[in-house]
Amino acid sequence: MYRPHLRVFLLLLVAAATFSLSGCLFRTRPLDRQFSNRPLLTASQQQLIDYVNAQAAKIQSMQATVDIDASAGDVKNGRITDYKEIRGYVLVRKPSMLRMKGLLPLVRNTAFDMVSDGQHFKLWIPPQNKFVMGSDDAIADNYQPDKRLENMRPQYIYDALLLPEIAQDEIAVLDNGYEIVLDAKKHRVEQPNYSLLVIRKGPQGPYLSRRIEFSRIDLLPYRQTIYDLQGNVATNAHYQDYKDFGGTTFPNTIEIERPRENYDITLNMVKLEINRPLTDDQFILDQPVGADVVHLDQPAPSAAKMSSNQHK
Repeated sequence: MYRPHLRVFLLLLVAAATFSLSGCLFRTRPLDRQFSNRPLLTASQQQLIDYVNAQAAKIQSMQATVDIDASAGDVKNGRITDYKEIRGYVLVRKPSMLRMKGLLPLVRNTAFDMVSDGQHFKLWIPPQNKFVMGSDDAIADNYQPDKRLENMRPQYIYDALLLPEIAQDEIAVLDNGYEIVLDAKKHRVEQPNYSLLVIRKGPQGPYLSRRIEFSRIDLLPYRQTIYDLQGNVATNAHYQDYKDFGGTTFPNTIEIERPRENYDITLNMVKLEINRPLTDDQFILDQPVGADVVHLDQPAPSAAKMSSNQHK
């Protein structure tokens, strides 16, 4: 029975260029945001909503060359493995198309090629001759701790890359709060910030869908937290080092944390083109001849046999 594991998947991205760090699986993320002595900016709830919606409307596609850093935790042995600077390419086209390709270090052969249409995804892993297909549902209702590759979906990356608009059927509530930053002496201090709490109607009633946090230094989003229907943190996306890309302000570094599956991916922009026309052909990933095909939405043979026996 094929039991893919996220750690194995990430290892393919970097081959031998890895090193392990012993320690707790939930490391404290280093604080890199700095306290500002400048007068803090102010904005109303509607101004922050308008900013999110304007950015969402402005960016319809993106084509990026990125350096990928990643880390994965192993629950069984309590270790964390870090993977550094893998060259990758990302294509995004609204409403839900994403393609992401990574290259092995040095030799520059394809380590993985992944494509999604927002409903289904395909993943080609040449070093293992594996072609994986499955549902791209952003909510992993069939979460399995021992099968981390099955739990990872391209939709997680898509949702973190582009801030979705705040829809008319959603409610956004303003919170005047604080973020923890470092002062000149590296002491932790509080600095006022803004948060938009986006509430959405779910099957069991209204729920907190996401929290968008804005810096009072520049009024730009620096973190987006996405929640599942049960109120658990599904994704933490951190945005840093905003730059101008052809007239559009966009973060140069995006870190995507998935605490449930114990992995973390950071995308550092090497080159970014926004709203460049992308064709349907650029999001096609054909099944290679002779590849070992894995259908994640189908039960494994042993599980299917067990289920069949139970119904006899």
